[in-house]
Amino acid sequence: MPYITPNLRLLFSSSSSSYSLLFPPKPSFSLFSRPTNTRHSLLTILSSSSSSKRHRSSSFTQQNQKKQSSLIINRRSESTFPKRAPMEESVKESSSSFGFNKRRAEGRDGVDKPKKNPQLKTRRLNPTNTISYVQILGTGMDTQDTSPSVLLFFDKQRFIFNAGEGLQRFCTEHKIKLSKIDHIFLSRVCSETAGGLPGLLLTLAGIGEEGMSVNIWGPSDFKYLVDAMKSFIPHAAMVHTHSFGPAPCSDVASLPDLTKLADPIVLIDNEVVKISAILLKPNSSEGSAAKPGEMSVIYVCELREIVGKFDPKKAAALGLRPGPKYRELQSGKSVKSDHQDTMVHPCDVMGPSVPGPVVLLVDCPTESHVLELLSIESLNRYYADDSSDVPECSRTVNCIIHLSPTSVTSTPDYLKWMKRFGTAQHIMAGHQMKNVEVPILQSSARIAARLNYVCPQLFPAPGFWSLQHPNNSTIDSSTSQGPISRLSECISAENLLKFTLRPHAHLGLDRTNIPSLVSPSRVMEELFSEIPSIVDAAQDVGHLWHGPRGTKEEIPSMRNNEIMTEEPWLDENQLPSCLENVRRDDLEIVLLGTGSSQPSKYRNVSSIHINLFAEGSLLLDCGEGTLGQLKRRYGVEGADNAVRNLRCIWISHIHADHHTGLARVLALRRDLLKGVPHEPLLVVGPGPLKRFLDAYQRLEDLDMQFLNCKYTKEASWKDFECDGDSNRDSMSPGSPVNNGDMNKNTESNLFTKGSRMQSFWNKPVDNSTAFPLLKSLKKVLSESGLETLISFPVVHCPQAFGIVLKAADRINSIGKVIPGWKIVYSGDTRPCTELVEASRGATVLIHEATFEDEMLEEAIAKNHSTTKEAIEAGSSAGVYRIILTHFSQRYPKIPVFDGKHMHKACIGFDMMSINLADLPVIPKALPYLKLLFKDDMPVDEELDDVDVMDAAGAV
Repeated sequence: MPYITPNLRLLFSSSSSSYSLLFPPKPSFSLFSRPTNTRHSLLTILSSSSSSKRHRSSSFTQQNQKKQSSLIINRRSESTFPKRAPMEESVKESSSSFGFNKRRAEGRDGVDKPKKNPQLKTRRLNPTNTISYVQILGTGMDTQDTSPSVLLFFDKQRFIFNAGEGLQRFCTEHKIKLSKIDHIFLSRVCSETAGGLPGLLLTLAGIGEEGMSVNIWGPSDFKYLVDAMKSFIPHAAMVHTHSFGPAPCSDVASLPDLTKLADPIVLIDNEVVKISAILLKPNSSEGSAAKPGEMSVIYVCELREIVGKFDPKKAAALGLRPGPKYRELQSGKSVKSDHQDTMVHPCDVMGPSVPGPVVLLVDCPTESHVLELLSIESLNRYYADDSSDVPECSRTVNCIIHLSPTSVTSTPDYLKWMKRFGTAQHIMAGHQMKNVEVPILQSSARIAARLNYVCPQLFPAPGFWSLQHPNNSTIDSSTSQGPISRLSECISAENLLKFTLRPHAHLGLDRTNIPSLVSPSRVMEELFSEIPSIVDAAQDVGHLWHGPRGTKEEIPSMRNNEIMTEEPWLDENQLPSCLENVRRDDLEIVLLGTGSSQPSKYRNVSSIHINLFAEGSLLLDCGEGTLGQLKRRYGVEGADNAVRNLRCIWISHIHADHHTGLARVLALRRDLLKGVPHEPLLVVGPGPLKRFLDAYQRLEDLDMQFLNCKYTKEASWKDFECDGDSNRDSMSPGSPVNNGDMNKNTESNLFTKGSRMQSFWNKPVDNSTAFPLLKSLKKVLSESGLETLISFPVVHCPQAFGIVLKAADRINSIGKVIPGWKIVYSGDTRPCTELVEASRGATVLIHEATFEDEMLEEAIAKNHSTTKEAIEAGSSAGVYRIILTHFSQRYPKIPVFDGKHMHKACIGFDMMSINLADLPVIPKALPYLKLLFKDDMPVDEELDDVDVMDAAGAV
């Protein structure tokens, strides 16, 4: 038996009685045990096909259990529970039926922590013996949802330009260590260029004991983004943010004419490189000043000149003795000869110098910016046709990376400007070029292709990875860029394309790191070779869908003559009444992200697309990269339609892995509906989210309205539905009814009397502000065929919620009333009675299952759930189907779970699309899906010890 700490024993003994009332005891089981009966069903054999591998993983875990438990307890005693034993406080101060970390739920878990002071890295730089290059990190060309990032690499220093959503996933995929980055520069400040910045800052802040920091640079409106991020990112993670240039303002007279600035703004000037910024604003001929988000930057990267080698023979011939004068000459100073009455200059004794390469990164987002670009005087020294009076100041530009969209780079004015740089290499990285239809995240795409082969019903073919012509590794510039193809030194960017800067002998393009394209047929060949039985498994899965619904389906016999018995749960075929005569265009649940904490190779962070087809759609949570996932699922055009048709976005809590993709989705919707009559999108979320959105909207308009989750609780809805004006008057601020009485029945059992959380739930609320928004939400729900959207509090952090969605009843062809389906999403939570009560009779419960069953202590400390707890919560509430999600990234491809208890449940995967009509079948497909991952093992906990949410703290 695994080692149980005394505190954990205390938890079991203290809460066992109340726990058993809610979850009746079940026979004990072993996570990795094999059935002793010699008669096996096909599903039993499939579900235990990876038993031996898991057993090895379990053995490894047990061998290190005491060590890891000790590490966990020590770590928590220093941070999460500095004054009490962790489990003891959970039991003594909770009236809930479950153990949980009360301090974390109240947002006090970081109060007594030693404050981190992330340090900037210090480097010893050598301009001579160094390797340097610029490299494209994601072109944005497969999903076109973000701006490309560019890496400027030196042996001892790294710089990144732009940090759009998905940067972490891309770097993880290609083993680029973001912990090595020293500086990040933004070419513009908007969701397109900076959407990945919050998650990156939190990741860096969570590394090691003290965390790591990075310098971040942006034009003056960068301060608006910093102010917005402060609502959920610790100050220590943002102490090294720098803005430059004149502040954006409404008074055009107070903004200097940037085109007349003779010198760029120098940001970095060290032994290896000088990085300068040239500001670019839209043309102000109409008398309007640059607004926040409109300022753009051209970055100039100039590598240092490498002086020639000192020749001692020449020095001796000129009458110099070895000594200090040799060093002075090498440092560029002239000296007097020791034996001759002459001055010796450095050029007399030094070999020819190697000029430093120059790279420009140009982001010219609109044609209005082009007009300003043509007149910027500080660029004159870099033009090949420069006729300035000081030619010695001119520099030859070797490479220009264009982040500008094709709609700009194809204009005659922009092409004319490009030609002024002579033979410079132009790399066109604008993300609006022709879609290449090749995934930049090939690991997750490979998994998606395999899942699609085994079960296309749950995993439709990705919307963008057609690869009909997989051998087309280069883009036809004549079709993708039009007139640009006439420039002799112009190519399209590709992922991981390099332009080598040092050593000078290798100056130029380097394509050796560009990922090779893999066709779907090659992926399938690898799968058949690795798992030969997968062909039969795919046929068996197909049989599940072709069998008659609502009846007992035949399970194909084993092809290896194994004697098969049927699992008892296969007889559980009674459909809930809401699924009677269900149509495939009623509802589809698409899991866009099923991982926790931070994006990984195989799983993005939390987001669920509720597709109501003709009635529109909703998003439940919107973690970083949600827009990219939508485009991978539906294709570029299909995702645009999905964003246009969004009716509401609901956010469970303020942790970054649940909301940092929100701005990008809202910005795209704003652009797609520009000029079209429409209503601002309703965003329902916790109070702290409003602080972020209000601050962010100073940077760019998101075209949304915010409604606090607390106004969508059941009690608030009942109050709203009461008779009109008299009730609304009675609920005005300061009225006796407005003292929180309506919330006591729902929330008072969350925490003990008098706790901070209870006082929060019961504090006065201003319903007069909420009623107009509730009226709008009611209208949206009605138009979408939904009856209710109810938020309910859960136990995770302050202001954490779950949600209930219920469809309106319908009438069938013979006049029978068919009840609407009911979906419950847990958000992040410990098991709690509020969640169980909200899930009563639900058609689907989507429940977080961050940890495997053996990690209960870790789940309690971080206020998450184990797989078993999630399943038991749904089972006790009479839920028809349970979908598990939000898995720790220590489980790269599939979490650890016990197949014996999955008769109502299914493991979620990214891009999994669950149609309402397929609910009866999904548990039966799970063992076949598991066969794909029979050799997968969890990552050692110590290798995955970065807790992004710990770094963020609870808000």
